Amino acid sequence: MATFTTDVLIIGTGPAGSATAALLSSYGIGNMAVNRYRWLANTPRAHITNQRTMEVLRDLGREVEDEAYMFAAGQELMGENVFCESLAGEEIGRLKSWGNHPLSQAEHKLSSPCMMNDLPQTMMEPLLFKTACARGTQARMSTEYLSHAQDDEGVTTTCRDRLSGAEFTIRSKYLVGADGGNSLVAEHCGLPFEGEMGVGGSMNILFKADLSKYVAHRPSVLYWVMQPGADVGGIGMGLVRMVRPWNEWLIVWGYDISQPAPEVDEALATQVARQLIGDPELQIELISANTWTVNNKYATNMQKGRVFIMGDAAHRHPPSNGLGSNTSIQDSFNLAWKLAAVLKGQASEGLLDSYTAERAPVAKQIVTRANQSISEFGPIFESLGMTEGVKPEVMQQNLEARCDATPSAEKQREAIREAIAFKKYEFDAHGVEMNQRYRSNAIETDGQIEPAFELDAELHYQPTTWPGARIPHVWLFEHGSGAKHSTLDLCGKGRFTIFTGIGGEAWETAARDVGEELGVPLDVRLIGPRRDIEDLTGDWARAREVSDTGCILVRPDHHVAWRTDSLTADPAADLRRVMSKILAH
Repeated sequence: MATFTTDVLIIGTGPAGSATAALLSSYGIGNMAVNRYRWLANTPRAHITNQRTMEVLRDLGREVEDEAYMFAAGQELMGENVFCESLAGEEIGRLKSWGNHPLSQAEHKLSSPCMMNDLPQTMMEPLLFKTACARGTQARMSTEYLSHAQDDEGVTTTCRDRLSGAEFTIRSKYLVGADGGNSLVAEHCGLPFEGEMGVGGSMNILFKADLSKYVAHRPSVLYWVMQPGADVGGIGMGLVRMVRPWNEWLIVWGYDISQPAPEVDEALATQVARQLIGDPELQIELISANTWTVNNKYATNMQKGRVFIMGDAAHRHPPSNGLGSNTSIQDSFNLAWKLAAVLKGQASEGLLDSYTAERAPVAKQIVTRANQSISEFGPIFESLGMTEGVKPEVMQQNLEARCDATPSAEKQREAIREAIAFKKYEFDAHGVEMNQRYRSNAIETDGQIEPAFELDAELHYQPTTWPGARIPHVWLFEHGSGAKHSTLDLCGKGRFTIFTGIGGEAWETAARDVGEELGVPLDVRLIGPRRDIEDLTGDWARAREVSDTGCILVRPDHHVAWRTDSLTADPAADLRRVMSKILAH
């Protein structure tokens, strides 16, 4: 039985696994990624790509970020969620989504150097996987994970080569299970979960057809089709999702979870497509069809010893809010730098305990939010008179009644408008995407009180330098050249960074001395007039929440680890204390 060795073994090459491999290789950590299939994603499952995920890609390199934009449908094409009787039929209403409302658009531009976009998983995975392999990841396809056993020194994982049938082992110091919603790594670890699997059934129908005449004038990622009696339970809602504008599409159509999953052949796929699009003569090119279940389950502990889980292995939920691959990639951004610090001897293994402390609450939040978004379609059905149990012909009468010149119809029209507007909690939930604040031993608040959210925390991102929050984005400028850089560009990339200002030069000396003592490079950004980096707009002074002589210590994942308002009596002692706590020395 052949044995291979590596520092980190990653099971799965989806968004979580490939991002972890790319980050570890970028940090100079040896890793191997295995995939039980012959290649990467064969369907464009995940697609909504939020700003925080694009910041991770930007941290991997501007060339990675730029390639993502090159293949993605831009924010303007993500457009408005459309509710209609069919694509060819009558439109019921629409909602400006994904940061396209002018007010939301302003918040997006102020929040990040990156833009939200629609990048199907069939394009995201190859980008991350290619980046990983180009930077040193050893990858093996058609390699199936079977089991693992860990000891005090590492993990021995048994795999099977699916081409030859031969079994072999891989010896690693750490194992990452990014092996999806039916994760064997999580099962073999016996990790605790809350919630349940299989609470609903859906089918995906992926096809090609030129639908420009129905949609080009009203760009959207998602077209919600309301047809009485046409779907499971008789309510009648199907989803037509744009994959590529405007000739590649994915239909999501429910089935009764209490019955066996249906066989979706070309005849059924064509029938469903014609029905939802409203074109009885439509010819489609069926690419693939598959069934899947709606899940509502999350891990309350994402690690055991030297083994970690991430992505769908840890949080299993429907695609509502577009949180799946985003949360998966952000899991990797949290764990990768910590593994690198331990493997480089910069931190003790205690640092790794902060992974569950920081990411398990996020897993719970997004699983809860995604499933809640499904229930929030209820008011739309109610306003249209399409609740379960109502006969289809009565549903149709209720749907058409909204056009009447009666007081009850006017009330119905108002209810429809309000119900659609309320879906901003799914389709424009900027705060859900950007407001993560960590609490763990890898953060030191020194008792500073967390700022309360002034607006709805699910809808609006609120920047702060409070330890645990992501450092706010503002544009700063190079002295002399005038080249602009985001605050996020001035930190990250696997390194700790200190932000200070004029009068805070002692932090530079402290960073050098403490960095040498602990073996951890500490970059310093001293910002002010005639310094290398200047705050010409004053935006940084307004965002930093400390004085010129203060210090903001930022972790490699852009999250603030510690701050102090002004220069302390002994900067080196304070920095040593904080870094020692974070690194679990």
